[in-house]
Amino acid sequence: MKFYGKGLPNVDASDLIGKLIVIEGADGSGRSTQMRLLTDWLEGHGHGVVNVGLKRSNLVSAQLEKAMQGNILSPITFSLFYATDFADQLENQIIPALKSGFIVLADRYIYTLQARDIVRGGNREWLENLYNHIALVPHIVFYLDVSPSFLVERNFQKNSRLDYWESGMDISKSRDIFDSFMKYQRRVKLEFKRMQEKYQFQVINGNRSPRAISLDMQKAIEIILKK
Repeated sequence: MKFYGKGLPNVDASDLIGKLIVIEGADGSGRSTQMRLLTDWLEGHGHGVVNVGLKRSNLVSAQLEKAMQGNILSPITFSLFYATDFADQLENQIIPALKSGFIVLADRYIYTLQARDIVRGGNREWLENLYNHIALVPHIVFYLDVSPSFLVERNFQKNSRLDYWESGMDISKSRDIFDSFMKYQRRVKLEFKRMQEKYQFQVINGNRSPRAISLDMQKAIEIILKK
């Protein structure tokens, strides 16, 4: 494995013998379902699996959740909060698991963090330096490409409402959450399209059945596991 940048101090990437697999996509894109299906499939084939994701750090996840409820932080402070959450998981969960030969499945990674912040006016170069300095390069990144109209339907089916943050209401000039959601998701999707070539995403048509999507992912992962 290798880092995008210098990486964490005293960590030799060549010691990381596991695999890092990332699933990216908006809320309602089916990430959670695919995480579950892939975990079951990998464990069924004898692989040890560790799941990670956003806001799961033991260090700051609870405080980050409270800050989001209050909507009291500046964009830069928010970025640093999420970066701390990521760095803590990287050091204490991801790297130890990879050293032990586990497969780490990440429910979103630095790409979502960058895309969200850029849409909110963050400086692209500053954000890339912030995350790429320490982040590991995954073995593969799946991006579940789902149309905003599908996302609306799935979010209503799952939660009976649209999420404040996933609708971009904190930066929206509209009080209509549906209108805000559609505009925000289109902007985030555009950022992922811009990152696609740089980070070599494998784009998956997420408008299909979960089973069809999972089979596509399994075929790609099988190739990685043979290397």
